[in-house]
Order: sequence, then structure tokens, then C-alpha cells
Amino acid sequence: MSDTHLPPPPIALTIAGSEATGGAGAQADLKTFQARGVFGIAALTCIVAFDPKSDWGHRFTPVDPQVIADQLEAEFACYDLQTVKIGMLGTPATIDVVAQALTEYRPERLLLDPVLICKGQEPGAALDTDTALTEKILPLATYVTPNHFEAMSLAGMDAIDTVEDLETAARRIHEACGAAVLAKGGVRLAGEDAVDVYHDGTTTEILSAPKIGEVAVSGAGCSLAAAITAELAKGLDPLAAARAAKAFVTEGIKARVASNAPFDAVWQGA
Repeated sequence: MSDTHLPPPPIALTIAGSEATGGAGAQADLKTFQARGVFGIAALTCIVAFDPKSDWGHRFTPVDPQVIADQLEAEFACYDLQTVKIGMLGTPATIDVVAQALTEYRPERLLLDPVLICKGQEPGAALDTDTALTEKILPLATYVTPNHFEAMSLAGMDAIDTVEDLETAARRIHEACGAAVLAKGGVRLAGEDAVDVYHDGTTTEILSAPKIGEVAVSGAGCSLAAAITAELAKGLDPLAAARAAKAFVTEGIKARVASNAPFDAVWQGA
């Protein structure tokens, strides 16, 4: 008799916040992992719920650090986790406990999607979080996927207006941390194409696709980073992972899910 058992799937962990409407955060990550053929696990760091009575502003609730530590302990004990994505962490206390776990378990592939502004926090608290993230998590990363604003912040630039600016940002971030970088320009740069720039110290590549509208779609950045993570878990090299993820997210934006909120969501099932 032939063996009918399927080979075990690749596994990836996302350490991220819950976004209640399902468009971004851990929900988008898990849907992306599933769509890319990867078994997804999540450790929740916070809960974000938009407020429909207040212009859909962010309501941010952090998860207790011990609860985060407990999730990570269970996950790393259960599986040999070598591919991890970091999304929204949200507070210095959360960053401390996540950094401690990552330093202990040392996953081989660590992608940081650096959420630098937490809109539900006071400006001082957000700054403390940004500082802790760049000091404690960024040095551990092997891949970084900043958006337009985050790329400016990490690269120490006042503006990113052109593709050349985005290339400069990607190079500066790589030089600062040594990780492969995909700087996400998306719809933020003028022109007909949504442009991202990949740089790893030896190779620079511009990834572009025609824009699908001029408004950002909820979950596009999360899903792009999660798709890269999934492809890394499957064994692709960093540049090939970025190319595959770009194509995946472009289709998801085309098939976006409309809602009563002033933003649509990526459909990972496209």
C-alpha cells in the first residue's frame, strides 16, 4: 500500500496584535499563511478595535506581558519554530518580553514589520515604544519591511518622495541593522505604479505593479510581510520571497473586501 500521508507543512509564527475587523494584524497574517500553504500560529500582543462613533479611530488595549510570555513559551515548546514575523508590539513592556523570548529561542528567520506609530497611544508612549523597538528588536531581525513612514524614521530621512529616495532609505536601514530590507512605497509615491524597493547589501531591486486606486487598503502591508514570511518558511531566498509576496498582495488588493468603514480590506483568498 502507498503512503497517503501528506508531508508536514512549513510552520510560521506571527507575534502581532488582533485587529477586530479582520483586515490587518494577526488575522491578516494567519489568513496569508494559510493561503500560501503554511501552518500559522499567532501570539497576540494587543487588541485594536476601531471606534465607529469617533471617526474610526484606534482603541488600543495591550495584552499583559506575562500572558504574551506564556503564549510564546507554549508555541516554542510545541514546535521547532524557525520562521517568525513581528507585527505590532505596542508597548515597551511587550517589546521587552518578546525580545527576551527571541533572544532565548533564536529563530533562524525573523521578519520585522516595524509598527512605529501606535495611534491609540499618547505621543510620549509611542516614542518610547519606537525607541525600544529599534534598540531591542531591530538588531535581531534578518528581514525588515518598513512602510513609507517607517522607512523615513528608520533611515533618518525627512522625506521619501521618489523611488531613488526609497532606495536610499532601504540601503541606510540595511547598513544600520544588516537585515534584508523591503521598503514599501505602495501608493504613497507619485506615479502609476505601487513601488517597493528590496536591498540586501549586494542586490537592489525595484518591485512595481500598477496601482489599484490611490487609497491604501487595510492589511496590504501586513499581508505583504506575512507572505514574505510564508515564502521564507517554504525555503525561498529573501528576494524571491519578496517577488512572490508582491504578486500575491497585488491580487488581494484587486479583490478587496468593501465595508462600512472608510477603508477596504485585502482578500487573501484571491
